[in-house]
Amino acid sequence: MTLTPGPWLGLPAVPAVTLYKHDDPALTLVAGLTSNKPADKLRALPLWLSLQYLGLDGIVERIKHACQLSQRLQESLKKVNHIKILVEDELSSPVVVFRFFQELPGSDPVLKAVPAPNTVPSAVSRERRSCDALNRWLGEQLKRLVPAGGLTIMDLEVEGVCVRFSPLATAAGLGTRGEDVDQLVACIQSQLPVLTCTLQLREEFKQEVTGTAGLLYVDDPNWPGIGVVRYEHANDDKSSLKSDPEGEKIHAGLLKKLNELESDLTFKMGPEYKSMKSCIYIGMASDDVDISQLVETIAVTAREIEENSRLLENMTEVVRKGIQEAQVQLQKASEERLREEGVLRQIPVVGSVLNWFSPVQPSQKGRTFNLTAGSLESTEHTYVYKVQGTGVTPPQTPSGSRMKQRLPGQKPFKRSLRGSDALSETSSVSHIEDLEKMEHLSGGPEQEALEANSPEQHPGAPTPQEAEQTGAFQNTAHPQVDDDHPQVEEPESLR
Repeated sequence: MTLTPGPWLGLPAVPAVTLYKHDDPALTLVAGLTSNKPADKLRALPLWLSLQYLGLDGIVERIKHACQLSQRLQESLKKVNHIKILVEDELSSPVVVFRFFQELPGSDPVLKAVPAPNTVPSAVSRERRSCDALNRWLGEQLKRLVPAGGLTIMDLEVEGVCVRFSPLATAAGLGTRGEDVDQLVACIQSQLPVLTCTLQLREEFKQEVTGTAGLLYVDDPNWPGIGVVRYEHANDDKSSLKSDPEGEKIHAGLLKKLNELESDLTFKMGPEYKSMKSCIYIGMASDDVDISQLVETIAVTAREIEENSRLLENMTEVVRKGIQEAQVQLQKASEERLREEGVLRQIPVVGSVLNWFSPVQPSQKGRTFNLTAGSLESTEHTYVYKVQGTGVTPPQTPSGSRMKQRLPGQKPFKRSLRGSDALSETSSVSHIEDLEKMEHLSGGPEQEALEANSPEQHPGAPTPQEAEQTGAFQNTAHPQVDDDHPQVEEPESLR
Protein backbone atom coordinates (compact mmCIF):
# COMPACT_ATOMS: atom_id res chain seq x y z
CA MET A 1 0.00 0.00 0.00
CA THR A 2 1.47 3.34 -1.10
CA LEU A 3 0.73 6.47 0.92
CA THR A 4 1.38 10.13 0.10
CA PRO A 5 1.83 11.87 3.46
CA GLY A 6 3.15 15.04 1.83
CA PRO A 7 -0.25 16.42 0.65
CA TRP A 8 -2.01 15.06 3.73
CA LEU A 9 0.25 16.83 6.17
CA GLY A 10 1.15 19.83 4.03
CA LEU A 11 4.79 18.83 3.67
CA PRO A 12 6.39 19.71 0.33
CA ALA A 13 9.17 17.62 -1.21
CA VAL A 14 8.34 14.58 0.90
CA PRO A 15 8.54 11.19 -0.83
CA ALA A 16 5.74 8.67 -0.93
CA VAL A 17 5.80 5.68 1.38
CA THR A 18 5.08 2.07 0.41
CA LEU A 19 4.04 -0.29 3.19
CA TYR A 20 4.48 -4.00 2.64
CA LYS A 21 4.51 -7.19 4.67
CA HIS A 22 7.38 -9.63 4.24
CA ASP A 23 8.23 -13.01 5.68
CA ASP A 24 11.75 -13.39 4.39
CA PRO A 25 14.11 -10.36 4.29
CA ALA A 26 16.11 -12.04 1.54
CA LEU A 27 13.11 -12.06 -0.79
CA THR A 28 12.48 -8.40 -0.02
CA LEU A 29 16.08 -7.53 -0.91
CA VAL A 30 15.86 -9.51 -4.13
CA ALA A 31 12.61 -7.72 -5.10
CA GLY A 32 14.36 -4.35 -4.76
CA LEU A 33 12.14 -3.03 -1.97
CA THR A 34 15.11 -2.32 0.27
CA SER A 35 18.56 -0.98 -0.42
CA ASN A 36 21.81 -0.95 1.48
CA LYS A 37 23.07 2.24 -0.19
CA PRO A 38 23.30 5.27 2.17
CA ALA A 39 21.97 7.62 -0.53
CA ASP A 40 18.77 5.61 -0.87
CA LYS A 41 18.31 5.51 2.88
CA LEU A 42 18.72 9.31 3.16
CA ARG A 43 15.68 9.89 0.91
CA ALA A 44 13.38 9.17 3.83
CA LEU A 45 15.19 11.65 6.10
CA PRO A 46 12.86 14.66 5.39
CA LEU A 47 9.80 12.52 6.07
CA TRP A 48 11.28 11.11 9.25
CA LEU A 49 12.20 14.58 10.56
CA SER A 50 8.74 15.95 9.74
CA LEU A 51 6.99 13.07 11.46
CA GLN A 52 9.20 13.53 14.50
CA TYR A 53 8.36 17.26 14.58
CA LEU A 54 4.61 16.76 14.25
CA GLY A 55 4.36 13.78 16.51
CA LEU A 56 1.51 11.33 16.63
CA ASP A 57 -0.97 13.90 17.97
CA GLY A 58 -0.17 16.40 15.23
CA ILE A 59 -0.60 13.83 12.48
CA VAL A 60 -3.92 12.62 13.90
CA GLU A 61 -5.14 16.22 14.33
CA ARG A 62 -4.51 17.13 10.69
CA ILE A 63 -6.22 14.03 9.35
CA LYS A 64 -9.15 14.54 11.73
CA HIS A 65 -9.46 18.19 10.64
CA ALA A 66 -9.73 17.11 6.99
CA CYS A 67 -12.44 14.58 7.84
CA GLN A 68 -14.36 17.21 9.82
CA LEU A 69 -14.30 19.58 6.84
CA SER A 70 -15.68 16.84 4.60
CA GLN A 71 -18.44 16.02 7.07
CA ARG A 72 -19.31 19.69 7.43
CA LEU A 73 -19.67 20.13 3.68
CA GLN A 74 -21.64 16.92 3.32
CA GLU A 75 -24.14 17.87 6.03
CA SER A 76 -24.58 21.34 4.52
CA LEU A 77 -25.11 20.05 0.98
CA LYS A 78 -27.85 17.70 2.14
CA LYS A 79 -29.98 20.78 2.85
CA VAL A 80 -29.39 22.32 -0.59
CA ASN A 81 -31.83 21.52 -3.36
CA HIS A 82 -30.73 20.32 -6.81
CA ILE A 83 -27.39 19.03 -5.44
CA LYS A 84 -26.74 15.30 -5.54
CA ILE A 85 -24.07 13.88 -3.22
CA LEU A 86 -22.31 10.77 -4.43
CA VAL A 87 -20.87 8.09 -2.11
CA GLU A 88 -22.63 9.44 0.96
CA ASP A 89 -23.11 6.04 2.57
CA GLU A 90 -19.56 5.87 3.87
CA LEU A 91 -19.03 7.24 7.37
CA SER A 92 -16.27 9.77 7.99
CA SER A 93 -15.33 9.89 4.32
CA PRO A 94 -12.53 12.39 3.67
CA VAL A 95 -13.82 13.04 0.12
CA VAL A 96 -17.12 14.64 -0.99
CA VAL A 97 -18.25 14.32 -4.61
CA PHE A 98 -21.35 16.23 -5.71
CA ARG A 99 -23.03 17.48 -8.88
CA PHE A 100 -25.90 19.70 -9.98
CA PHE A 101 -29.09 17.79 -10.74
CA GLN A 102 -32.51 19.01 -11.88
CA GLU A 103 -35.42 17.63 -13.84
CA LEU A 104 -35.75 19.50 -17.12
CA PRO A 105 -39.25 20.57 -18.23
CA GLY A 106 -40.78 17.72 -20.19
CA SER A 107 -37.84 15.39 -19.65
CA ASP A 108 -38.17 11.73 -18.81
CA PRO A 109 -36.92 10.76 -15.33
CA VAL A 110 -35.67 7.50 -16.82
CA LEU A 111 -32.99 9.47 -18.65
CA LYS A 112 -31.55 10.64 -15.35
CA ALA A 113 -30.95 7.11 -14.14
CA VAL A 114 -29.05 4.30 -15.77
CA PRO A 115 -30.19 4.15 -19.40
CA ALA A 116 -32.63 1.36 -20.16
CA PRO A 117 -32.35 -0.76 -23.31
CA ASN A 118 -35.41 0.91 -24.87
CA THR A 119 -34.13 4.44 -24.19
CA VAL A 120 -33.08 6.51 -27.17
CA PRO A 121 -29.25 6.80 -27.04
CA SER A 122 -29.18 10.21 -28.71
CA ALA A 123 -31.53 11.70 -26.09
CA VAL A 124 -29.47 10.21 -23.26
CA SER A 125 -26.23 11.46 -24.77
CA ARG A 126 -27.58 14.97 -25.41
CA GLU A 127 -28.99 15.41 -21.90
CA ARG A 128 -25.87 13.88 -20.36
CA ARG A 129 -23.63 16.32 -22.23
CA SER A 130 -25.87 19.24 -21.28
CA CYS A 131 -25.72 18.38 -17.57
CA ASP A 132 -21.97 17.81 -17.81
CA ALA A 133 -21.54 21.29 -19.30
CA LEU A 134 -23.51 22.87 -16.45
CA ASN A 135 -21.55 20.98 -13.79
CA ARG A 136 -18.27 21.89 -15.44
CA TRP A 137 -19.30 25.55 -15.39
CA LEU A 138 -20.33 25.25 -11.73
CA GLY A 139 -16.99 23.70 -10.80
CA GLU A 140 -15.03 26.44 -12.58
CA GLN A 141 -17.05 29.16 -10.85
CA LEU A 142 -16.56 27.58 -7.41
CA LYS A 143 -12.82 27.20 -8.00
CA ARG A 144 -12.61 30.87 -8.93
CA LEU A 145 -14.77 32.14 -6.05
CA VAL A 146 -13.36 29.87 -3.30
CA PRO A 147 -9.72 29.13 -4.13
CA ALA A 148 -9.07 27.82 -0.60
CA GLY A 149 -11.51 24.96 -1.18
CA GLY A 150 -9.13 23.03 -3.42
CA LEU A 151 -11.93 21.74 -5.65
CA THR A 152 -11.28 19.57 -8.67
CA ILE A 153 -13.52 18.69 -11.62
CA MET A 154 -13.67 15.00 -12.45
CA ASP A 155 -15.53 12.98 -15.06
CA LEU A 156 -17.03 9.72 -13.81
CA GLU A 157 -18.08 7.01 -16.21
CA VAL A 158 -21.62 6.59 -14.85
CA GLU A 159 -22.51 9.91 -13.24
CA GLY A 160 -20.68 12.25 -15.59
CA VAL A 161 -18.90 15.47 -14.64
CA CYS A 162 -18.78 16.04 -10.85
CA VAL A 163 -17.06 18.37 -8.40
CA ARG A 164 -14.68 16.77 -5.89
CA PHE A 165 -13.79 18.18 -2.48
CA SER A 166 -10.85 16.35 -0.87
CA PRO A 167 -9.49 18.33 2.09
CA LEU A 168 -7.18 15.47 3.05
CA ALA A 169 -5.12 16.22 -0.05
CA THR A 170 -5.48 20.03 -0.13
CA ALA A 171 -6.48 21.43 3.28
CA ALA A 172 -3.00 21.27 4.80
CA GLY A 173 -1.39 23.08 1.88
CA LEU A 174 -4.16 25.65 1.26
CA GLY A 175 -5.07 26.19 4.91
CA THR A 176 -8.74 25.33 4.43
CA ARG A 177 -10.91 26.15 7.45
CA GLY A 178 -14.53 25.74 8.42
CA GLU A 179 -15.31 29.29 7.24
CA ASP A 180 -14.12 28.33 3.76
CA VAL A 181 -16.58 25.43 3.71
CA ASP A 182 -19.41 27.77 4.70
CA GLN A 183 -18.37 30.18 1.96
CA LEU A 184 -18.33 27.29 -0.51
CA VAL A 185 -21.89 26.33 0.42
CA ALA A 186 -23.01 29.97 0.12
CA CYS A 187 -21.46 30.19 -3.36
CA ILE A 188 -23.22 26.99 -4.42
CA GLN A 189 -26.55 28.40 -3.25
CA SER A 190 -25.90 31.67 -5.09
CA GLN A 191 -25.11 29.86 -8.35
CA LEU A 192 -28.14 27.56 -8.25
CA PRO A 193 -30.62 30.28 -9.42
CA VAL A 194 -28.36 30.93 -12.41
CA LEU A 195 -28.36 27.25 -13.35
CA THR A 196 -32.10 26.77 -12.90
CA CYS A 197 -32.97 30.00 -14.74
CA THR A 198 -30.71 29.03 -17.64
CA LEU A 199 -32.33 25.62 -17.92
CA GLN A 200 -35.80 27.15 -17.93
CA LEU A 201 -34.93 29.69 -20.64
CA ARG A 202 -33.28 27.25 -23.04
CA GLU A 203 -36.49 25.90 -24.56
CA GLU A 204 -38.03 29.38 -24.82
CA PHE A 205 -34.89 30.65 -26.53
CA LYS A 206 -35.03 27.78 -29.01
CA GLN A 207 -38.66 28.50 -29.87
CA GLU A 208 -38.06 32.25 -30.28
CA VAL A 209 -35.05 31.73 -32.55
CA THR A 210 -36.90 29.13 -34.63
CA GLY A 211 -39.80 31.53 -35.15
CA THR A 212 -37.61 34.51 -36.11
CA ALA A 213 -36.73 35.02 -39.76
CA GLY A 214 -33.04 35.16 -40.52
CA LEU A 215 -31.90 33.33 -37.36
CA LEU A 216 -30.88 29.69 -37.06
CA TYR A 217 -30.76 27.81 -33.77
CA VAL A 218 -27.57 25.78 -33.33
CA ASP A 219 -27.85 22.78 -31.00
CA ASP A 220 -24.64 22.57 -28.95
CA PRO A 221 -25.12 20.53 -25.72
CA ASN A 222 -21.54 21.24 -24.64
CA TRP A 223 -22.33 24.94 -24.19
CA PRO A 224 -23.58 25.73 -20.65
CA GLY A 225 -25.36 28.98 -21.56
CA ILE A 226 -28.82 29.81 -22.86
CA GLY A 227 -28.06 28.72 -26.38
CA VAL A 228 -26.27 29.30 -29.67
CA VAL A 229 -27.65 31.28 -32.61
CA ARG A 230 -26.41 32.04 -36.11
CA TYR A 231 -27.57 34.79 -38.45
CA GLU A 232 -28.19 33.70 -42.02
CA HIS A 233 -27.40 36.52 -44.44
CA ALA A 234 -28.67 36.79 -48.00
CA ASN A 235 -25.67 35.05 -49.63
CA ASP A 236 -25.39 32.33 -46.99
CA ASP A 237 -25.07 28.80 -48.36
CA LYS A 238 -27.28 26.84 -45.96
CA SER A 239 -26.23 23.47 -47.36
CA SER A 240 -22.55 24.03 -46.53
CA LEU A 241 -21.00 24.10 -43.07
CA LYS A 242 -17.68 25.59 -44.16
CA SER A 243 -16.50 28.95 -42.87
CA ASP A 244 -18.11 32.00 -44.45
CA PRO A 245 -16.03 35.24 -44.49
CA GLU A 246 -19.07 37.47 -44.95
CA GLY A 247 -20.96 35.74 -42.15
CA GLU A 248 -17.92 35.91 -39.90
CA LYS A 249 -17.69 39.66 -40.50
CA ILE A 250 -21.37 40.14 -39.67
CA HIS A 251 -21.10 38.05 -36.50
CA ALA A 252 -18.00 39.95 -35.39
CA GLY A 253 -19.87 43.24 -35.70
CA LEU A 254 -22.90 41.72 -33.96
CA LEU A 255 -20.75 40.55 -31.05
CA LYS A 256 -19.28 44.03 -30.69
CA LYS A 257 -22.73 45.64 -30.68
CA LEU A 258 -24.09 43.18 -28.10
CA ASN A 259 -21.15 43.70 -25.76
CA GLU A 260 -21.62 47.47 -25.99
CA LEU A 261 -25.11 47.14 -24.48
CA GLU A 262 -23.59 46.41 -21.03
CA SER A 263 -26.08 43.72 -20.10
CA ASP A 264 -25.65 40.95 -17.53
CA LEU A 265 -25.42 38.36 -20.29
CA THR A 266 -22.09 37.25 -21.72
CA PHE A 267 -21.69 36.87 -25.47
CA LYS A 268 -19.00 34.89 -27.21
CA MET A 269 -18.19 34.20 -30.83
CA GLY A 270 -17.49 30.63 -31.82
CA PRO A 271 -16.80 27.91 -32.52
CA GLU A 272 -13.15 27.73 -31.59
CA TYR A 273 -12.32 25.67 -34.68
CA LYS A 274 -12.42 27.95 -37.73
CA SER A 275 -13.52 25.30 -40.22
CA MET A 276 -17.18 25.77 -39.21
CA LYS A 277 -19.49 28.73 -39.61
CA SER A 278 -19.33 31.40 -36.93
CA CYS A 279 -22.08 31.65 -34.30
CA ILE A 280 -23.00 33.76 -31.29
CA TYR A 281 -22.85 31.92 -27.96
CA ILE A 282 -25.06 33.38 -25.20
CA GLY A 283 -23.92 32.71 -21.65
CA MET A 284 -25.68 32.00 -18.38
CA ALA A 285 -28.68 34.05 -17.28
CA SER A 286 -28.28 35.58 -13.83
CA ASP A 287 -31.87 36.82 -13.72
CA ASP A 288 -35.17 36.54 -15.53
CA VAL A 289 -34.31 37.54 -19.10
CA ASP A 290 -36.75 38.76 -21.72
CA ILE A 291 -35.96 36.19 -24.40
CA SER A 292 -38.20 37.78 -27.03
CA GLN A 293 -36.41 41.12 -26.67
CA LEU A 294 -33.02 39.39 -26.75
CA VAL A 295 -33.79 37.48 -29.95
CA GLU A 296 -35.35 40.55 -31.58
CA THR A 297 -32.29 42.65 -30.73
CA ILE A 298 -29.98 40.03 -32.23
CA ALA A 299 -32.04 39.82 -35.43
CA VAL A 300 -32.44 43.59 -35.87
CA THR A 301 -28.79 44.35 -35.10
CA ALA A 302 -27.50 41.66 -37.47
CA ARG A 303 -29.82 42.91 -40.20
CA GLU A 304 -28.59 46.47 -39.72
CA ILE A 305 -24.97 45.34 -39.94
CA GLU A 306 -25.69 43.41 -43.14
CA GLU A 307 -27.54 46.34 -44.75
CA ASN A 308 -24.83 48.81 -43.77
CA SER A 309 -22.18 46.49 -45.13
CA ARG A 310 -24.06 46.15 -48.43
CA LEU A 311 -24.54 49.91 -48.56
CA LEU A 312 -20.79 50.36 -48.11
CA GLU A 313 -20.06 47.80 -50.80
CA ASN A 314 -22.46 49.51 -53.19
CA MET A 315 -20.91 52.88 -52.40
CA THR A 316 -17.45 51.46 -53.05
CA GLU A 317 -18.59 50.11 -56.41
CA VAL A 318 -20.21 53.45 -57.28
CA VAL A 319 -17.04 55.34 -56.39
CA ARG A 320 -14.92 52.97 -58.45
CA LYS A 321 -17.15 53.35 -61.51
CA GLY A 322 -17.31 57.11 -60.99
CA ILE A 323 -13.53 57.37 -60.92
CA GLN A 324 -13.26 55.39 -64.14
CA GLU A 325 -15.87 57.61 -65.79
CA ALA A 326 -14.06 60.73 -64.57
CA GLN A 327 -10.81 59.50 -66.07
CA VAL A 328 -12.52 58.90 -69.41
CA GLN A 329 -14.14 62.35 -69.40
CA LEU A 330 -10.87 64.05 -68.45
CA GLN A 331 -9.15 62.25 -71.30
CA LYS A 332 -11.89 63.40 -73.71
CA ALA A 333 -11.64 66.98 -72.41
CA SER A 334 -7.88 66.96 -72.92
CA GLU A 335 -8.27 65.69 -76.49
CA GLU A 336 -10.97 68.29 -77.21
CA ARG A 337 -8.77 71.11 -75.88
CA LEU A 338 -5.89 69.88 -78.00
CA ARG A 339 -8.14 69.78 -81.04
CA GLU A 340 -9.45 73.33 -80.43
CA GLU A 341 -6.06 74.90 -79.79
CA GLY A 342 -4.22 73.03 -82.50
CA VAL A 343 -0.90 71.28 -82.58
CA LEU A 344 1.17 74.45 -83.20
CA ARG A 345 0.18 75.95 -79.88
CA GLN A 346 1.77 72.99 -78.09
CA ILE A 347 5.24 73.94 -79.38
CA PRO A 348 6.91 76.18 -76.73
CA VAL A 349 8.08 79.17 -78.84
CA VAL A 350 5.47 78.95 -81.59
CA GLY A 351 2.71 78.52 -79.04
CA SER A 352 3.77 81.70 -77.21
CA VAL A 353 3.76 83.72 -80.45
CA LEU A 354 0.34 82.39 -81.48
CA ASN A 355 -1.08 83.04 -78.03
CA TRP A 356 0.28 86.62 -78.22
CA PHE A 357 -1.37 87.31 -81.59
CA SER A 358 -4.66 85.44 -80.91
CA PRO A 359 -5.07 84.48 -77.30
CA VAL A 360 -7.28 81.53 -76.47
CA GLN A 361 -10.41 82.19 -74.46
CA PRO A 362 -9.94 80.36 -71.15
CA SER A 363 -12.82 78.15 -70.11
CA GLN A 364 -13.25 76.58 -66.70
CA LYS A 365 -14.66 73.12 -67.22
CA GLY A 366 -14.47 71.28 -63.96
CA ARG A 367 -16.10 68.13 -62.71
CA THR A 368 -17.18 67.18 -59.22
CA PHE A 369 -18.02 63.66 -58.08
CA ASN A 370 -21.17 63.35 -55.98
CA LEU A 371 -20.67 60.45 -53.57
CA THR A 372 -24.33 60.37 -52.61
CA ALA A 373 -25.69 60.18 -56.14
CA GLY A 374 -22.66 58.39 -57.59
CA SER A 375 -22.45 60.66 -60.63
CA LEU A 376 -20.21 63.32 -62.17
CA GLU A 377 -21.54 66.88 -62.15
CA SER A 378 -20.29 70.08 -63.72
CA THR A 379 -18.74 72.79 -61.55
CA GLU A 380 -20.06 75.58 -63.80
CA HIS A 381 -22.94 76.19 -61.39
CA THR A 382 -20.46 76.61 -58.53
CA TYR A 383 -18.08 78.94 -60.41
CA VAL A 384 -20.79 81.12 -61.99
CA TYR A 385 -23.29 81.44 -59.16
CA LYS A 386 -20.87 80.82 -56.26
CA VAL A 387 -23.38 78.35 -54.78
CA GLN A 388 -22.96 74.64 -54.22
CA GLY A 389 -25.83 72.30 -55.05
CA THR A 390 -27.60 70.49 -52.27
CA GLY A 391 -27.43 67.17 -54.08
CA VAL A 392 -29.46 64.13 -53.18
CA THR A 393 -30.40 63.35 -49.63
CA PRO A 394 -28.52 60.23 -48.47
CA PRO A 395 -30.61 57.20 -47.51
CA GLN A 396 -31.43 56.79 -43.87
CA THR A 397 -29.62 54.20 -41.85
CA PRO A 398 -31.98 51.40 -40.85
CA SER A 399 -32.71 51.26 -37.16
CA GLY A 400 -34.43 48.75 -34.93
CA SER A 401 -37.57 50.68 -34.13
CA ARG A 402 -39.33 47.54 -32.96
CA MET A 403 -37.07 47.08 -29.96
CA LYS A 404 -38.66 47.89 -26.65
CA GLN A 405 -37.64 50.98 -24.76
CA ARG A 406 -36.07 50.40 -21.36
CA LEU A 407 -37.06 52.10 -18.15
CA PRO A 408 -34.52 54.42 -16.46
CA GLY A 409 -31.89 52.31 -14.71
CA GLN A 410 -33.05 49.06 -16.33
CA LYS A 411 -30.41 46.92 -18.00
CA PRO A 412 -30.95 45.44 -21.46
CA PHE A 413 -32.91 42.19 -21.89
CA LYS A 414 -34.55 42.49 -18.45
CA ARG A 415 -38.24 41.93 -17.91
CA SER A 416 -39.78 44.94 -16.15
CA LEU A 417 -40.99 43.44 -12.87
CA ARG A 418 -42.67 46.69 -11.89
CA GLY A 419 -44.41 47.19 -15.20
CA SER A 420 -47.92 47.08 -13.74
CA ASP A 421 -47.03 49.41 -10.86
CA ALA A 422 -45.37 51.87 -13.18
CA LEU A 423 -48.33 51.70 -15.53
CA SER A 424 -50.81 52.38 -12.73
CA GLU A 425 -48.72 55.27 -11.41
CA THR A 426 -48.42 56.74 -14.89
CA SER A 427 -52.13 56.35 -15.57
CA SER A 428 -53.07 57.99 -12.25
CA VAL A 429 -50.73 60.90 -12.84
CA SER A 430 -52.00 61.36 -16.39
CA HIS A 431 -55.61 61.20 -15.10
CA ILE A 432 -54.92 63.97 -12.59
CA GLU A 433 -53.27 66.07 -15.28
CA ASP A 434 -56.29 65.57 -17.57
CA LEU A 435 -58.66 66.69 -14.80
CA GLU A 436 -56.59 69.80 -14.18
CA LYS A 437 -56.61 70.62 -17.89
CA MET A 438 -60.39 70.16 -18.09
CA GLU A 439 -60.94 72.40 -15.09
CA HIS A 440 -58.66 75.02 -16.60
CA LEU A 441 -60.44 74.87 -19.97
CA SER A 442 -63.94 74.93 -18.46
CA GLY A 443 -63.12 77.66 -15.97
CA GLY A 444 -61.24 79.81 -18.43
CA PRO A 445 -64.13 81.02 -20.69
CA GLU A 446 -66.46 81.62 -17.73
CA GLN A 447 -63.83 83.66 -15.95
CA GLU A 448 -63.12 85.66 -19.11
CA ALA A 449 -66.85 86.36 -19.59
CA LEU A 450 -67.18 87.55 -16.01
CA GLU A 451 -64.15 89.75 -16.41
CA ALA A 452 -65.57 91.19 -19.66
CA ASN A 453 -69.02 91.94 -18.18
CA SER A 454 -67.84 93.31 -14.86
CA PRO A 455 -65.05 95.86 -14.54
CA GLU A 456 -62.05 95.08 -12.42
CA GLN A 457 -62.28 96.23 -8.85
CA HIS A 458 -59.10 97.48 -7.37
CA PRO A 459 -58.55 97.46 -3.62
CA GLY A 460 -59.41 101.16 -3.46
CA ALA A 461 -62.45 101.01 -5.80
CA PRO A 462 -65.95 101.70 -4.32
CA THR A 463 -68.60 99.03 -3.97
CA PRO A 464 -71.64 98.95 -6.38
CA GLN A 465 -73.95 100.55 -3.75
CA GLU A 466 -71.54 103.40 -3.23
CA ALA A 467 -71.20 103.83 -6.99
CA GLU A 468 -75.02 104.09 -7.41
CA GLN A 469 -75.28 106.69 -4.64
CA THR A 470 -72.44 108.66 -6.16
CA GLY A 471 -74.06 108.48 -9.63
CA ALA A 472 -77.41 109.73 -8.29
CA PHE A 473 -75.72 112.63 -6.51
CA GLN A 474 -73.84 113.53 -9.69
CA ASN A 475 -77.04 113.37 -11.78
CA THR A 476 -78.80 115.79 -9.47
CA ALA A 477 -75.85 118.08 -9.37
CA HIS A 478 -75.05 117.93 -13.11
CA PRO A 479 -78.07 117.17 -15.31
CA GLN A 480 -76.09 117.54 -18.51
CA VAL A 481 -74.42 114.19 -17.96
CA ASP A 482 -77.64 112.43 -19.08
CA ASP A 483 -77.17 113.72 -22.59
CA ASP A 484 -73.75 112.10 -22.77
CA HIS A 485 -74.85 108.76 -21.30
CA PRO A 486 -76.47 107.41 -24.51
CA GLN A 487 -73.27 108.17 -26.39
CA VAL A 488 -71.39 105.84 -24.04
CA GLU A 489 -73.91 102.98 -24.28
CA GLU A 490 -74.27 103.15 -28.07
CA PRO A 491 -70.95 101.46 -28.79
CA GLU A 492 -71.88 98.75 -26.26
CA SER A 493 -75.19 98.05 -28.05
CA LEU A 494 -73.42 98.03 -31.37
CA ARG A 495 -70.78 95.78 -29.93
